[in-house]
Amino acid sequence: MGVTGPPGPVMDRDEVDRALARLAAEHKAVEDSLLALQDHAGRRLLEGAELTGATKDRWADTDRTITALWAYFDAYTAALREARELRSRRRWSSREDLVELTERLRGESVAVSGTEVSAPGVAGGGGLVERFTLERLVERMNELYAASLDTVVCADAVWSALPARIDLLAAELGRTRSLAHSVGVRPGEHPSGDDLEAITQELTLLRSQVVTDPLAFWRPAGGSSAPGGGRPDTERYDRAARALEEVRREVEAVLQVRQDSEARLLRLRDVLSRADRTLAEARTARGEVLAKIAASEVPAVSGPPTALQERLAAAAEHRRHARWNRLSPLLEALEQQAEEELLRAREELAAVTAPLAVRAELRGRLDAYRAKVARHGLAEDTLLIERYDTARRMLWSAPCDLRAAEQAVLRYQRAAAEALAGPSDHRGTR
Repeated sequence: MGVTGPPGPVMDRDEVDRALARLAAEHKAVEDSLLALQDHAGRRLLEGAELTGATKDRWADTDRTITALWAYFDAYTAALREARELRSRRRWSSREDLVELTERLRGESVAVSGTEVSAPGVAGGGGLVERFTLERLVERMNELYAASLDTVVCADAVWSALPARIDLLAAELGRTRSLAHSVGVRPGEHPSGDDLEAITQELTLLRSQVVTDPLAFWRPAGGSSAPGGGRPDTERYDRAARALEEVRREVEAVLQVRQDSEARLLRLRDVLSRADRTLAEARTARGEVLAKIAASEVPAVSGPPTALQERLAAAAEHRRHARWNRLSPLLEALEQQAEEELLRAREELAAVTAPLAVRAELRGRLDAYRAKVARHGLAEDTLLIERYDTARRMLWSAPCDLRAAEQAVLRYQRAAAEALAGPSDHRGTR
């Protein structure tokens, strides 16, 4: 919609003709806009819907405004028709005709009554007679048209965006709920089952509110005055979609447990069996260490992982009875604890057998030095033979005193180093 030209003094014939042409173009633009508004899908939906809340109140105002727009347009049409008829009486209009045409085209010559609406932000209406210039009447229709179109476009935008998306999410919710029930994820039995119930209630309520009160879900754009400036508010929908995605991942995890639970249980049994065997080996090694090494402290070996075995049996029971929702977290905990148990068993075995490892290292070091001495032709050295025999006797006797044996090996190493360094009277040193 546009506006007419500025008012002025008495118009000549050319000015009148140009003004009438402009007004005719305005009339056509106004008529096209009103017909488009009348035929707008959003307006038809608002007209036929059972509305509530802010939308109900705003549509009641908008409906009255659209009625008033047609009243204004009818008055505009009549004024334009009368001005045309006056101009068409004579080919060459008289001075009196031009004065009257000027008044009709530029003066407050249009009277409208009973509209009961006012321009946005302006008190007025109430059924009183209003007088307008044709220019001001077009401006008034522009203002009311923009406000009416904003209501229609915003409601239509929400209806176009949200209900279909909610329906798609509800369909996905139905598929997820069916899958969840098949793996035992149900309300009251699993947290995700409760979440599904809450999401179902939220989507049902959200769709009802969107359908009956769409304008409650519209967020205007800041600083925008154009009709329909803004966007649908999808915060609640997005929150429900995120919650459903989290539940879907949880259900898929439970489903995955159902599919691979047998293999996971077998792996768990294997890990716990290895841990048990390692602890048994550590207990056997501890007896050997106590018999062969004169150690002051040999750590005790813990018993078999009976608590984990009991929980493993419970996991197998859950699988037999298809309690997948209980099996899923139990398997995850057991897998971590079984690996920790195996690592602990290996650490205990290493701690128990450490003295044997030390003895083996000392034996290897003693023999390595003896071989080195032999390569240099000192195998028959009396002192070296004596110290070697002393160290060897300590290392190969039971129980072995590791501290004394280590000192004996060190004495042999020092004697060998001195012998390899050159002639000396080390043979007389004890």
